[in-house]
Amino acid sequence: MNKLQENTPLVIVGGGPVGLVLALSMQQQGLPVKVLEARKQGAAYQDKRALALSYGSKIILEKLGVWSDVAVNATAINTIHVSQRGSVGRSKLQAEEHDLPALGYVVSYGALMQVLDAGLDAKYVMYEAPANSISQNEQMATVGFTFAGEEMTLASSLLVIAEGGRGLDNIPSLKRDEKVYGHDALVSKVSSELPHGNIAYERFTPAGPMALLPNGDRDFSLVWTGEKAGIDRLLTLGDAEFLAELHAAFGDRVGRFLSIQKRLSFPLVKAQLTNNATPHMVVIGNSAQTMHPVAGQGFNVGLRDAAALIKQLVATPQADWGNPVMLAGYAKTRTRDTKGGLLFTDFLVSLFSNDLIGLSAMRSMGLGLLDVFKPIKRVLVSKMSYGK
Repeated sequence: MNKLQENTPLVIVGGGPVGLVLALSMQQQGLPVKVLEARKQGAAYQDKRALALSYGSKIILEKLGVWSDVAVNATAINTIHVSQRGSVGRSKLQAEEHDLPALGYVVSYGALMQVLDAGLDAKYVMYEAPANSISQNEQMATVGFTFAGEEMTLASSLLVIAEGGRGLDNIPSLKRDEKVYGHDALVSKVSSELPHGNIAYERFTPAGPMALLPNGDRDFSLVWTGEKAGIDRLLTLGDAEFLAELHAAFGDRVGRFLSIQKRLSFPLVKAQLTNNATPHMVVIGNSAQTMHPVAGQGFNVGLRDAAALIKQLVATPQADWGNPVMLAGYAKTRTRDTKGGLLFTDFLVSLFSNDLIGLSAMRSMGLGLLDVFKPIKRVLVSKMSYGK
């Protein structure tokens, strides 16, 4: 039997970083909020997956007052080195050239979650409360969930889905336009012979892009993408064999690779909701748009979703939360950033993963020209930092 709780003006389904940034913003504005999170409190704290935070995301966390705690476990990216395997063309983006203290930062998912959890009053969060059903009408949205063995329901003026791409299949009003790349991403952490010098490497190969992000003293977080069969093979190699293949693909810039931690993989897709302005419900983060990990755009776009939504909420009378005008206003503020991020990452993958005759030489020349053409560099840094 369902237990009906009191109506809550805003409910967030999903207590990952994007959902918690929105909830923290609501708390600091003195606005009512409730977060439903399926996991136990602290379940994500040991998650070592690397998140690449843009400089703009650092500013969002600064405004929330949590950056100083995040920075303790973060590694700055001062330079981004872009190259193509098999050619001499390369380009460097450097923070000092753009009057920035850093182009970005690398922090583990678990460390960021721990800081965000600590900043949010526990009364706003229900842990181990998985959402089972979601419905909506012209007056409100309703979410059914399980908590402490009971089936419960919350009605809300605005239901925010921040589930990272999960839990959308049972919402008939939401449709996703998907492009399956047929590629997987292998992620891990490797140590190198030489210190990284706070340089992030983006290396394009015919099989797909690979990235090495500075994470610690001489450690890098690795993202290696390619066709599923090739990634599956890499997963079966012994550590020594894997590190030898990584060195062959990456080159000598950081010397030999000395060790590797656990390897994981996941499929790559490009996806976007086709109708995000449904009554009394909005979707943010990876639930709204999923991007190829090249250039590290996806998570940062999600944080900007949260930052834009709180601005819209503050500017809108609570009685009007979730109405078509409010949701259309939010969607308008996000269209350029989200579509631009999807097009930008998809373009990079298409351009640099194509091995047509003659195209490699053109790409090499293009990287060389980029290194000396500062106006284009400024556009790229602005896009990666702020989504503009």
